[in-house]
Amino acid sequence: MRRLLLVALVAAAVCAAGASPAAATNECRGLQVCVRVHGPWVLVPAAAGSARRPVQFQLSCPRGFIVGGLDAELSDRAIDIDFPGLIGSPVGPGTTTSRSVVFRGLYTGSVRRTTVFRPHIGCLPAAGGGAGPVPFRRTQAFAPGQPTIRRVRTVAVRPGTVRAVAACATGERLISGWSAVGFYTAAAPSAAILRSVTSAQRVNANRVNALARASVGLRGVRAVLQAGTVCGGGS
Repeated sequence: MRRLLLVALVAAAVCAAGASPAAATNECRGLQVCVRVHGPWVLVPAAAGSARRPVQFQLSCPRGFIVGGLDAELSDRAIDIDFPGLIGSPVGPGTTTSRSVVFRGLYTGSVRRTTVFRPHIGCLPAAGGGAGPVPFRRTQAFAPGQPTIRRVRTVAVRPGTVRAVAACATGERLISGWSAVGFYTAAAPSAAILRSVTSAQRVNANRVNALARASVGLRGVRAVLQAGTVCGGGS
């Protein structure tokens, strides 16, 4: 009881500290105990036509917590945003989600423009439990598992050049990869701030190499570069 009270007090303190500037977001709605984690403003690739590429960005809860709620702020209504959930029943925290979640954003507008989104997660204390009721029948097919694992590296971006490398472990194989640039600003970053950083990625063997170059226009703004891999070889 004492530990639960301590967790509740810590969560309340974090929520209070994180209430500004994202007090209107709903990642903790309906949750009794919730720790808010606010992500940066993530740059969405500007594209038109059918050759559109989504951007991905991973947020993680503190150790001992799992994702219980999600929300996002969009600079443009034409951003389509979702997240991949795990298969299981019932759908909910700890079954559909784990400690980390990957947000995917895709610009769907008809006019090519630069857009951003800011992801938010609400984190619940992780609790043990049983595996649920016994299945009513045995199947000869395989049950859904987790055949892939995401490996992520996030580094700070400052004026100059910075590199982030995410690699699959020994015995794993690279399925896909991504990179993203994020800006920790109170409101959506200005066009000048967005132009101050350029990035590129290169896939080599079992790793993703992301490179960002920032001009002096970024000075005073906290920014990050994230590289991620989806690796096969799980269970």
